[in-house]
Amino acid sequence: MKKKINKYKYYKKRVNIEEIIEKRYKILVIIIIIIMALLLSALFYVQVIRNRYYSDKLNTLTVNIIEGDSTPRGRIYDRNGNVIVDNTSVKTIYYKKPNKVTTKQEIETAYKVAEYIEVNYKKLTDKMLKQFWILNNREEINKRITDKEWKDYENRKLTLDDIDALKLERVTQDDIKDYEDIDKEACYIYNLMNKGYYYTEKVIKKDDVTDEEYAKIAENINTLSGVNVKLDWERYYPYGNTFKTILGSVSSSSSGIPYNLKEYYLDLGYALTDRVGTSYIEYQYEEYLKGTKATYQVNDDGSYTELTKGSRGNDIVLTIDIELQQAVEEILEEELIIAKKEKYTEYFDKSYVVINDPNTGEILAMAGKQIIENEDENYSIYDYSPGVITGSVTPGSIVKGASHIVGYNTGSLQIGEVRKDECIKIAATPIKCSFRNYGYIDDLAALKYSSNVYQFYTAIKVGKGNYSYNKPLKIDESAFDIYRDTFAEFGLGVKTGIDLPNESLGYEGTNRLSGLLLDFSIGQYDTYTPIQLSQYMSTIANDGVRLKPYLLKAVFASKEEPLTSLIYETEVKELNKVNTEAKYLERVKEGFKQVTAPGGTGSGYIDYSYNPAGKTGTAQSFLDTDGDGIIDTATTTATFAAYAPYDNPEVVFTVISPDVAPEEVSYSNMSRVNTRISQKVSKKYFEIYR
Repeated sequence: MKKKINKYKYYKKRVNIEEIIEKRYKILVIIIIIIMALLLSALFYVQVIRNRYYSDKLNTLTVNIIEGDSTPRGRIYDRNGNVIVDNTSVKTIYYKKPNKVTTKQEIETAYKVAEYIEVNYKKLTDKMLKQFWILNNREEINKRITDKEWKDYENRKLTLDDIDALKLERVTQDDIKDYEDIDKEACYIYNLMNKGYYYTEKVIKKDDVTDEEYAKIAENINTLSGVNVKLDWERYYPYGNTFKTILGSVSSSSSGIPYNLKEYYLDLGYALTDRVGTSYIEYQYEEYLKGTKATYQVNDDGSYTELTKGSRGNDIVLTIDIELQQAVEEILEEELIIAKKEKYTEYFDKSYVVINDPNTGEILAMAGKQIIENEDENYSIYDYSPGVITGSVTPGSIVKGASHIVGYNTGSLQIGEVRKDECIKIAATPIKCSFRNYGYIDDLAALKYSSNVYQFYTAIKVGKGNYSYNKPLKIDESAFDIYRDTFAEFGLGVKTGIDLPNESLGYEGTNRLSGLLLDFSIGQYDTYTPIQLSQYMSTIANDGVRLKPYLLKAVFASKEEPLTSLIYETEVKELNKVNTEAKYLERVKEGFKQVTAPGGTGSGYIDYSYNPAGKTGTAQSFLDTDGDGIIDTATTTATFAAYAPYDNPEVVFTVISPDVAPEEVSYSNMSRVNTRISQKVSKKYFEIYR
């Protein structure tokens, strides 16, 4: 009985194990079925539902996509819709270095190309010819290196550059004297083929390629390894050199991105071979003007399939009036020549003009011209327009409007306050005077006649000083900060924000002697740029609201019908308001109106029928005439800025002529070039806009 029971227990235990195994097997089967279902679902999702997505991903990873050449840039228009920068097709012969090409093959190609085209090899040098001879006579030139020199090279006492220099030294004039024109052309072409980056297209001939030359190269590209032809594009300027410097420049197809801009453009995703804006407007608005390059798929047989078409860049409209700009530049050139023929203008060599709308900040015209006397006593005139934003000038009395505001704000000057204008003298310093002693004058007359002494008394009060004739003067140095803070609200001593690269600040003096505060108050210490002086006068005309000056008016997509698809339009940007009471600004504006009225220092600068208001300035300036880095000559700089009409300002004129005469020349004998320029540019403006 006992044995039977044990057997039963054993049998029961065995049955339980088999059941457990069977259950686990079933669970495993279910898990496998679930996994297979999931795999089949994922496979269905990938191969059916997301087939296109993953096919595109695969193509992206395996298909070779390349971009085409740089496409033409957008056009640039003036405010009236006149095209001032366009593109033109240019027949181009170029070379793209093939893989594993040898020097010998390149020289052979250069000779073949020289047979088909004419190149001007005037820039060919003896050094280039000697290097070309070395390439063609390797065995001979190696014999001219001594055994000792080769030994020194092996022992690293000489570098490969040293050996190359020795080779060049040992090529004689006799070696290259028999080179004929075809050899010189081939030499020059070879140098062009190897100029610049290894992988860029090297322009062999452009601009003056004849139809015959273009056809010959095109017909023989199979035998001219790496040489080809194309229709490239270049910027075209319908108005010639007018405003051309500020419009900026574009890199060539042979140079690609200039070295100094390489990091900037590479960070933006450009290729080194791309053509880009390199200065001023072209550089500033590269994002709008650049074209979109075509993309191609490289097929297995080496052919190409176009994926996306290339397109021209967007068109931009500037605030400039090209007719007015052209007239301003002509006036400047004419007046510079006239001035250089006058007495005492030996140091005078440039003038600037800015015309802008004080209600928006739009620049209507801006120009600078420099005149250089040649050895034959004729003159050459160069564009100096960048000086409008980078040139630093001593402003003189033109800033006295801002100085008045400092006085009103601090309580150092009262509206209608009368003071006696007579020379003042501080101990151990030269006497300080106005142009002449004006006697008793109020704040309006102080602006009308440009009294220096009136400003001196204001500055002394701002600096909490006490003046006695020929006694020391102690000034609180914080007065410099008070003046500069207020001047900055007008745009003086700070960047204006104009949409051009490389704007300068001018110079801020660091010495805080008491007498220098007096000089500061009459514009004889810190220096400013012409665009800052323009913004200063615009701020006064605009009731104390300082606006950002700008050149870009709008951006349009390039379409068959131009200027119809607006992308972006510049909005007027307020930078700040002058911290003062309206009555004080009105008082300054009334004084400026008297400046341009009969009897004022600015009378005759602008025809009084246009109801102008403004301020003149004559400032002591300094030059380094012999280039030794030491200031050695004192001169006088003439400045003028005005707006019109007085009661509803629509335009601001700023005219600057540095170094019009040596300092010792009396005002009556100085050239009136600044006056004449002001008269003519204002007259031209009103001829166009009225």
